[in-house]
Amino acid sequence: MKSQWMLVFGLLFALIIAVFAVFNVGKVPVDYVFGEAHWPLVLVILGSALLGALASGLFAVFRSVRTRREVNVLKRQITEKETMIANQQNEIAMLQKSPELANEVLNDQYDAKK
Repeated sequence: MKSQWMLVFGLLFALIIAVFAVFNVGKVPVDYVFGEAHWPLVLVILGSALLGALASGLFAVFRSVRTRREVNVLKRQITEKETMIANQQNEIAMLQKSPELANEVLNDQYDAKK
């Protein structure tokens, strides 16, 4: 539904630009760094709108790529943490089954702290 509204707003915006461009057909000077040219205002308006849309689209693509990379890094971290949790749960289960082994592990950890 959201994409349909975006399409409607995009078409409405394009229609407004087209109507504005049609009413402004006179030639205007366009200054470049290396010179000046006279272009119809219609082309200047449509070209500006096109360049704005292109810049906005490129920004969205770069932002999407960056977000996708962050998601992949976070997924990798989640997998590592889940593996660590599973290993610790297995260790806890093993120690609960064998109290003698649990005492040995605790003694080893106590001795390592000294």
